[in-house]
Amino acid sequence: MMKRVLPIVLAVATVVFIWIAWVQSGGIERHRMFSARSPEEAVRLLLTAAKSRNWDAAYSRLANAGEVEKAAFARDLGGSNGSLRTYATLENFNVWGLHADNQEATVRAKLHYSTAVGPLDDVRDIKVRNDGSGTWKVVWPTSKVPKLAPQVIPVNYLRWDVINRGAEDDWGVQNVDSPQVRIVSMNALQRPDRVVILGEIVNEDTVPAYVNVNAALLAPDGSPVAQETSFDKISHTLLPKQVSPYRIDFPGMKLQQIKSVRMDAKAMLVPATADPVIAVTQQRMETDALGKKVLRGELLNQSGQIVNIPHVVASYYDANGKVIWVSDGYLDQELLPQIPVAFAVDLPDDVAGKVQTYHVVVNYYQKNNS
Repeated sequence: MMKRVLPIVLAVATVVFIWIAWVQSGGIERHRMFSARSPEEAVRLLLTAAKSRNWDAAYSRLANAGEVEKAAFARDLGGSNGSLRTYATLENFNVWGLHADNQEATVRAKLHYSTAVGPLDDVRDIKVRNDGSGTWKVVWPTSKVPKLAPQVIPVNYLRWDVINRGAEDDWGVQNVDSPQVRIVSMNALQRPDRVVILGEIVNEDTVPAYVNVNAALLAPDGSPVAQETSFDKISHTLLPKQVSPYRIDFPGMKLQQIKSVRMDAKAMLVPATADPVIAVTQQRMETDALGKKVLRGELLNQSGQIVNIPHVVASYYDANGKVIWVSDGYLDQELLPQIPVAFAVDLPDDVAGKVQTYHVVVNYYQKNNS
């Protein structure tokens, strides 16, 4: 009898010791983390893995992994082709449920990215499914980037080169004058937390110009109170006769503190091309999922080369044609040739009601030109 009982006792003891060792090594915690018991937890665990760029772990959270390529999934969250998202860091995220039953749920996630050009937010409504065992998994969208047929795109754009005098030769551009640019409008606004100077600038020359607008707020005695620049709220490279909006922010300032504004436009001759051509279509003003007023539209890269980082600058006009606001935004997705990409830039609610027309210009940054 003892010969039969002893092996059973040893087997049970072995299982118990293995279970104790598994618990002590964090097995229960790992199992809990792997098995999401709520829709919100399923999304949090996926985004936590994506935050550390552990694409294998994030991909394992998908309920429809068989329908989504892992590489496409990683590109969706981590970027591709030198886009802004490839250089961004997912700092944190907020998750909350919108709808749920025993089988399916919709969870809204707001992702906060940090980039070299400032923070980026991405709001997504994510579907989540119960696999039948009480574990929730994410249903990732299966949309695919369309593949265009091979085609020839004629290159007939204008191009300006600048030839500088070399160390051993005696020809080229020497002591060239700066391009002629002019500020065509200026409007000072009081916002709740700042003074804003905005308007438009034009390149009146026959050569391209790299422009920047500076402003100084002057006290009643003529001394400068604050000085700021347009930074990236402007289209810096202007081709001949091209117009760009600009906006300059003075945080913490009040219009009552100043008597006048001193404006200064800087211009420098630069090489430039009229390609790639980026068309702006489907423009309309809407309210987004977070209740903010936004200008939406699509960008279409009409060239045959990739635009890595597009930058949208929008100007808004009242019934008298006066610039009443300027907003900008970087797209974290690259522009592939001939494939439209949606954009959205926000504007204050109190300004949106006064807008009669708007105009969008697009800056772009390319790796081979950086």
